[in-house]
Amino acid sequence: MSEQAAANGEDMHIDPQRAKLLAENLNRVTQRIQSVSNGRKVRLIAVSKLKPANDILALHNPSSSHSSSPGHLDFGENYAQELTEKSHLLPCSIRWHMIGALQTNKCKPLAEQVANLYCVSSVDTAKKADALEKGRAALAERLASQSSEGVGNLRVLVQVNTSGEESKSGVELSEAVELCKHVREKCAHLQLAGLMTIGAIARSQEASGPDGVNEDFVALRSTRDKVAEALGVEKEELELSMGMSSDFEAAIGQGSDEVRVGTTIFGDRPARKDAKLKEERAET
Repeated sequence: MSEQAAANGEDMHIDPQRAKLLAENLNRVTQRIQSVSNGRKVRLIAVSKLKPANDILALHNPSSSHSSSPGHLDFGENYAQELTEKSHLLPCSIRWHMIGALQTNKCKPLAEQVANLYCVSSVDTAKKADALEKGRAALAERLASQSSEGVGNLRVLVQVNTSGEESKSGVELSEAVELCKHVREKCAHLQLAGLMTIGAIARSQEASGPDGVNEDFVALRSTRDKVAEALGVEKEELELSMGMSSDFEAAIGQGSDEVRVGTTIFGDRPARKDAKLKEERAET
């Protein structure tokens, strides 16, 4: 098996029954999104954290499991190493989203090693933005020297701590404008795509329905509007990324452009120590 074939997942076993279940779950989530989005386009990030690469391939390349549904593009990971390893096993047509808390020292390698890294959703310091900038610039320089296809700017979302909880990552509401300005003005290889929040669990539970009002989502939308005004851009140019499995319908009702759904699609996650990067074909 060639390295290229391995990178395309051609050597990866897909269990037909598992693929069918995943496709059905994804379709149900998509239908729920469509029922509350009023015709707006909402990006669905399938959060594949701690799930094997086989599951991702089954949804991205349905022909590998004899499915007639179109392939899903956007997959999210919480750990930089796991995302990097999976990206080397799977097709480059996948759009990877780094959605978990990211250490500054992991930023440059991630941006440099994963050419199809589509977005980093958890930028909450200027140091992290600068490190991602260095990594993406190095990748662009390397690809240019190889006379291969270039790479576009890396999309980033500034993560805002809307709940004020110490356990949550994210920049303080009052500091969001300054960080967004830094990305726009100092990071030539990054694109400020919008803002992201992970709200308080209690607020999420209280406002889980499509008509629910979550104060974290209200705060993020208000902050986005202030950022847009400070930058002199239309607010629609800055996306809102908010909403997960338990509250994505409420988030869409409050203007979210992107939701992150994991367990509703993939099922319960294993403990991190038990997670497998790739499932091998069972011996018969």
